Amino acid sequence: MATMAFTHSNQSLLHPRSFAVKDDCFCLFEGTLENLASLRQEYGLSKCVNEVLFVIEAYRTFRDRAPYPACKMVGHLEGQFAFVIFDRGTKTVFTAADSNGKVPLYWGITADGCLSFSGDAELLKAACGKSLASFPQGCFYSSASGLRSYEYPKNKVMGIPTMDGEMCGTAFKVEHENISAWMV
Repeated sequence: MATMAFTHSNQSLLHPRSFAVKDDCFCLFEGTLENLASLRQEYGLSKCVNEVLFVIEAYRTFRDRAPYPACKMVGHLEGQFAFVIFDRGTKTVFTAADSNGKVPLYWGITADGCLSFSGDAELLKAACGKSLASFPQGCFYSSASGLRSYEYPKNKVMGIPTMDGEMCGTAFKVEHENISAWMV
């Protein structure tokens, strides 16, 4: 079971929110894609396709053309964004945030054990209590394959438990070539 809620309340003018549904793929998108025009052309989509519809189309393209990994789709996106897709057909959640973390996205586990996402930490705190964290920058999450970095898709993402006051959370570290990148 999945539940999605959407509002324009407290929306940033620089990071508009949008929602769309196409072929059993539900998507909440916040932000902008700087390369949307070239992506539309690359995917053969019309000029009326906005960010949220593009993300659904790109997700479906990579989902249906295995073995292409989802990191390829997210790695092509340039801009400030965060999105959550629920694919009702495959019962999969797919989420990603830009590599600079300009659009806030948080995730946590609710009291009844459900995974939740929100751009509003206070709203999520009410649902998740102490079990929430910022979604890691430059990463994507799929309920089919877990948390991965789309910048370094072959490298492991490790969660490091943190305690910030009364909040329990996780900082994320991507290991690559003797260098560790920390994401909070």
